[in-house]
Amino acid sequence: MNQRAGRTCRPAGPKRLPDPRVVATEIQGPEDVVADAEGRIFTGSADGTLWRLTLSDTGVGRAVAVARTGGRPLGLEPTPDGRLLVCDAQRGLLRVDPQDGTVGVLANKLGGESLRFCSNVAAAADGTIYFSVSSRRYGLEDWMGDILEHTGTGQLLRLRPGGEPEVLLDGLQFANGVALAEDESFVVVAENGAYRLCRLRLTGPQAGRYDRLVSDLPGFPDNISRGRDGVFWVALAGPRERGIEVLHRTTPKVRKAVWHGVKPFPVRVMALRSDGALVCDLRRAGSPYRMVTSVCRSDAFLIMGSLTERGVAVCEVDG
Repeated sequence: MNQRAGRTCRPAGPKRLPDPRVVATEIQGPEDVVADAEGRIFTGSADGTLWRLTLSDTGVGRAVAVARTGGRPLGLEPTPDGRLLVCDAQRGLLRVDPQDGTVGVLANKLGGESLRFCSNVAAAADGTIYFSVSSRRYGLEDWMGDILEHTGTGQLLRLRPGGEPEVLLDGLQFANGVALAEDESFVVVAENGAYRLCRLRLTGPQAGRYDRLVSDLPGFPDNISRGRDGVFWVALAGPRERGIEVLHRTTPKVRKAVWHGVKPFPVRVMALRSDGALVCDLRRAGSPYRMVTSVCRSDAFLIMGSLTERGVAVCEVDG
């Protein structure tokens, strides 16, 4: 893969994230949160339930269960027809109708092998779907093992309407969040284990070129959502740790021996322009809501989800 260095993310310092309100505490482990065109929030829970939340003017949310995947839903993407694309860590890439709860499998194999650990998804206007596989060695239950062992088995896949999944990028370090540029000229994928966001050009004279949109992030980038004005919102699931980088230079046996002891982290989210320039960097130290794995913006609110926490965190932001 041909890569250029891209922007290095060295912000002057994070600003304080407003106090979040935790709503819909009946939802356990809302790993990804997304907003549809009407401002409704969708998320999935550890028991396989998909939920729809409607926020009031004060940020208080009411949650309704709309479907069950029969697996473990992670990344979500609303589509213009009112349905949802769902990356399920156990079942593959799904399409769900939240009106009647219908669940259909779009892809669960690649080259005859079961898709393992589908993570996040984005859809183009022509129906083409881009989605990530975090690891071909570990499942969701052992995700930290892949980060610390630095396996580099993540992938970015494409599924065209009526086609079969095809590999666009391979050898990624724990591929995670996926988002399309507003003009669909490129797709961004988060390499969680390499602290960077990578870009694959889809149109124009540089189509097929792969480079780094942002390098040297201060933490592990997880899910990505595209907000207004084409801004990418990125959740950092944990801070960059010198000890983890040292582990990457040790033997696989040593890395495997220590990864079970790693704990969740505080809240940090960032917004970036389509050229990688930093818009804002928000952090909340000491928050009881930890390990934020997703963030999206809906009107005046930032909505955050977590692989490990109960409920969805909501805070009001300016601008």
